[in-house]
Amino acid sequence: MSKYEMQVNRSGAMEQKAMLTLRDIYLAPYMQLATALIGKQRRAGGNMFRHQLDTMTILIDYGYIDSVLLKASCIHDVVEDIPGFDTNSIINVDEEGEDVYRLVLEVTRRKDEDKPAFLRRIINEGSQKAKILKTADRISNMISLGYVTDPKFIERYCDETEFFIFPIALEIDYNMYQELISLVMTRRKYLEDSGYIK
Repeated sequence: MSKYEMQVNRSGAMEQKAMLTLRDIYLAPYMQLATALIGKQRRAGGNMFRHQLDTMTILIDYGYIDSVLLKASCIHDVVEDIPGFDTNSIINVDEEGEDVYRLVLEVTRRKDEDKPAFLRRIINEGSQKAKILKTADRISNMISLGYVTDPKFIERYCDETEFFIFPIALEIDYNMYQELISLVMTRRKYLEDSGYIK
């Protein structure tokens, strides 16, 4: 096995109980809210709507079949990325709407926060669900980083991931932590291979 390959110790198949729980989670209205992000382009291509759902599938891949967590993952960027977003549209979706909204706010950067302050807040004050969601979000972002060709951005994002996200991931899910290490290593290898890092 190459030093750039990921080792994961988990089953690849969803169990029947998890499938039945997932079947009963009321996700469609949250996905509909997320479609407001279709017009928001990502640096690596695609759009922010796809990123929301990608984050959700990463959570499912790691066995997180929690209704509030999955609902929040579908809309985790709407408050931050859509100016004037009507937050009542989250709160009033269903009986979990308030809990979903609170979780979204935990992973939303506040107007007075720079990126390091935002990530430190999650490290120091974030709930377990906020840390799990932020880790899945970063895994999605690091995968997309494979399509970015700006070496300074890649290096800064890898540094930020190592400094802020590794501690969060190590605290909440060792397998997610391992995947992030692998992703950072492959992105740094790209920087080496391109001659940016010597």
